[in-house]
Amino acid sequence: MPHSWLYTLSGLLVGFLVGMTGVGGGSLMTPLLILLFGVKPQSAVGTDLLYAAITKIFGTALNRHHGVVRWRIVLLQMAGSLPAGLLCLIFLRHFGPSPFVSKLITEVLGVALLLTVPAILFKPKLQKWSANAGTLRPQTVDALTVVLGIVLGTLVTLSSVGAGAIGMAALTVLYPRVSTRELVATDIAHAVPLALLAGGGHWLQGAVDSVVLVELLMGSIPGILLGTLLAGRMPEDAQRWFLGILLAIIGLRMI
Repeated sequence: MPHSWLYTLSGLLVGFLVGMTGVGGGSLMTPLLILLFGVKPQSAVGTDLLYAAITKIFGTALNRHHGVVRWRIVLLQMAGSLPAGLLCLIFLRHFGPSPFVSKLITEVLGVALLLTVPAILFKPKLQKWSANAGTLRPQTVDALTVVLGIVLGTLVTLSSVGAGAIGMAALTVLYPRVSTRELVATDIAHAVPLALLAGGGHWLQGAVDSVVLVELLMGSIPGILLGTLLAGRMPEDAQRWFLGILLAIIGLRMI
């Protein structure tokens, strides 16, 4: 087993990148645990989900204090994501910690990372396009938000990836008149119950390493603070292309 300081250092690095770029931690942490530390895929996903839930609880509390969370959007997403996440957990429970489950999680993780790449690279164009596009009927937006929740619930439960870049890209299209700050706060708020449900389900199945979880948090909390302080120092285009290429390489490697 690697030295504990290596997990803490990894948490620091991932936390720094999350704080500086806003990319979802699962996009980096889960592949890191699998590829670098040799953690079993289901254990990596479960550990990362609880890691994400704990860190995002603090972010949601702060956003709630500032009144920037659109709770109606959160509830619509939860209507799709929580049942989908529960069904995925039942599916994982049925097959148990088998080679099939490990292969499935690895491939879903790879696909989720590859879907994240265009969401990051084309974010400015997506924002511009959605602002100029015609508005959808409110009932259609509500239905599509629930569908988005189903997709995110499935991806996040099986891979811990998706609630960040993919969720934000879809929300930008569905709600072009809502400010970016409110959409980010809403996306983070929705990620908390989903990550708690999915992470708790993995934990009940014995797929969470609590020691590794604590060691990751010891590094990630100061890392996020440091990254947040340095946010905006690197050109946004350079950040997007760096992350896009990195996630594409990791996604292909996972598949």
